[in-house]
Amino acid sequence: MRINRRDFLQTALAMPLGVSFAHYRALAASARGLSKITRIQALQLQAGQTLIRVDTDAGLSGYGECNTAGPVARSVIAGYNGAGRLPNLALAGKDPLAIQVHFHNMFYAYPQRRREMKVAGGIDMALWDLAGKILDRPVSKLLGGNFRDEVLLYSHAPGGDYLSKEEWRDRAQRLKSDPRGFKAFKVDIHHALGINMQEYTPSIGVEEARRVNRAYTLAREALGDDIGIDVHCHCELDVPSAIKVAQAVEPINPMFFEDPLRPNSFDAMADVARHIDIPIATGERFTSLYQFQTLLTRNAVQYLRPDVCLCGGITGAKKIAAIAEAHDAWIVPHNPLSPVSTAACLQIAACIPNFAIQEYPSRTPELDGSEALLGADLASGLSEQEGGFIAIPGAPGIGVELVADVERKFPYRPRPIRMRPHEDGSVVDM
Repeated sequence: MRINRRDFLQTALAMPLGVSFAHYRALAASARGLSKITRIQALQLQAGQTLIRVDTDAGLSGYGECNTAGPVARSVIAGYNGAGRLPNLALAGKDPLAIQVHFHNMFYAYPQRRREMKVAGGIDMALWDLAGKILDRPVSKLLGGNFRDEVLLYSHAPGGDYLSKEEWRDRAQRLKSDPRGFKAFKVDIHHALGINMQEYTPSIGVEEARRVNRAYTLAREALGDDIGIDVHCHCELDVPSAIKVAQAVEPINPMFFEDPLRPNSFDAMADVARHIDIPIATGERFTSLYQFQTLLTRNAVQYLRPDVCLCGGITGAKKIAAIAEAHDAWIVPHNPLSPVSTAACLQIAACIPNFAIQEYPSRTPELDGSEALLGADLASGLSEQEGGFIAIPGAPGIGVELVADVERKFPYRPRPIRMRPHEDGSVVDM
């Protein structure tokens, strides 16, 4: 039988997605049908984290994180549990190990809006945590086993005057003397440009390009050639400006150029990619594997940044990694959240061949009073970082356990939402 090129490519892309979960299906076969989901809850905590808890009649619970407000999460959960127009797809009463079925129902039978996708991702994460506890294995072992035992991390460079050689000397000394030994850092472009974070800044001129070049040249001189630098944007640029910025930072040989554009136009990102000589990293705002696939087919990205709380949980991230593998692209998981999200990212990083580096949301001592992982006191199970690496959690599930009475110990405190104005009075992209 002859097969045409289109059919061949479709088959090649489909194979990794199915094979990714074959090992799990075999492991779970003997335990299918022995327990049922009894309840799904959203737990909103002090620092704003919203965790998802899935309970079963076997007395086991799984946890995920969804990065949306508690009331919103509870409303979405009610819809997934029979309060909406599809009561037959309710999760309560179903087998928690049928994760692929639940993923399909949550992500394709319901509206694919951002808030729904966040909650569904948290539920998927909690189901994998629960599956690991039922089967007494870490999630990475359910998904085929570990390619690595520890994960390379990168952190965030603090702000300040990025055009000051003295400040960069002091900043680099603090970063390089950190006992955790980070080997790479995000360096934010808004400090170099002297604008607010996420302030849309189209068509930068010659002077702005010089500022960017000076800021990142000083960063490289201060940090040295053995430290990776992420030229980190928050979608502040348009196509011409992104090209100018990339050309300005190219001499420092950065790890990648992150999120130069808003995630609205795949063709615009492809246009940038065609005109620059440094790799692009993007995807933290994407909600489906199809958005990643569209960028990949346009040769518009080299490092994919799925957010496990937004892109479909662990199931979605694993599928995205498989598509990326078929395009020789790498995975750099986005992670600004608590130990729950961090642990889920580490389980994914362990079991995919094309993992590159993991964002680690440590705090800044002078700003936060601590350098610990954001929300570190919510859960136990993550090891200490050493030499810029962290070990893959080996406990069943995602590998962390919440402290007892976490809601009582860390009660939610409402926080005001403040909109940052652009200098012309318009609202900055949030």
